[in-house]
Amino acid sequence: MTIPDFQTTMRPVLEVVKDGEAYPLSSVLRRVADAFNLTDAERRELLPSGRQTVINNRVGWARTYLNKAGLLVIPERGMVQITDRGLEALANGPERFTIRWLKQFPEFERFHTHRPEVSTTASVVENNDSDSATTPDEQLESAYQSLKESLADDLLAQVRAGSPSFFEQVVVDLMLAMGYGGSRKGAGQATQSTNDDGIDGFINEDKLGLDVIYLQAKRWTQTVHRPEIDKFIGALTRQRAKKGVFITTSDFSAGARDAATGLDMRVVLIDGRELAQLMIQHNLGVSTREVYEVKQIDSDYFNEVS
Repeated sequence: MTIPDFQTTMRPVLEVVKDGEAYPLSSVLRRVADAFNLTDAERRELLPSGRQTVINNRVGWARTYLNKAGLLVIPERGMVQITDRGLEALANGPERFTIRWLKQFPEFERFHTHRPEVSTTASVVENNDSDSATTPDEQLESAYQSLKESLADDLLAQVRAGSPSFFEQVVVDLMLAMGYGGSRKGAGQATQSTNDDGIDGFINEDKLGLDVIYLQAKRWTQTVHRPEIDKFIGALTRQRAKKGVFITTSDFSAGARDAATGLDMRVVLIDGRELAQLMIQHNLGVSTREVYEVKQIDSDYFNEVS
């Protein structure tokens, strides 16, 4: 079974605490996962941020929404307990609770709609009662990924539109930003011809120059095929090199990728998409437009010393 969306987990959250006892959230999380027969892999699946599992995030938001609707309370930190309204909901409510259904409760209506700073996100959830409904965390991460992908497209277009010498500069600046070369002066070797067909230049792997990485850069729009990689590998062999990086603004064929595997040397292929992502990751050619801080409770602050 696939991981249920957070609205689908609402009723099961109430079901596992319907005896009226206060339960630790960790117990609720485990029992809800059991109710949906989730596999170990599904229980470990992480959000794109890698900071929380998908199921824990969805059950956590289900708890928050049920609490805001008055169907359960949090009697103390990390605990969950059903209310009389929650018992009534189990007895007479729908098989699947939704945000639209919860909005019958005035407390939830105020919580969900009177938040101008997240009104767009809220309306997305409200209008999506299907099994694909996502939590606010997932919506935020999805929006972030969409913005990042759009930026990568624009960034790659800018690189492709530049001159060959500008692309060489991008390659050098990226390697420097990633910690190679040590200095701009030393990294300049990356654009100097080695007079060896198949290699465009080289750069020190570390600041002391203990090893060298050989480079090939292609500002292409057409796919790079195996013969180009074979040529690069041949040039590396003649240089007795152990490490090489082939960077292109296009992509690589399956044959090209196969050619770079199973070798005595290390050959890394960086296509246009990865090039753009690396530039974003290392703040090359991009600037920060907005910073949004997503805060959470600092549990340590609320630990009272007895």
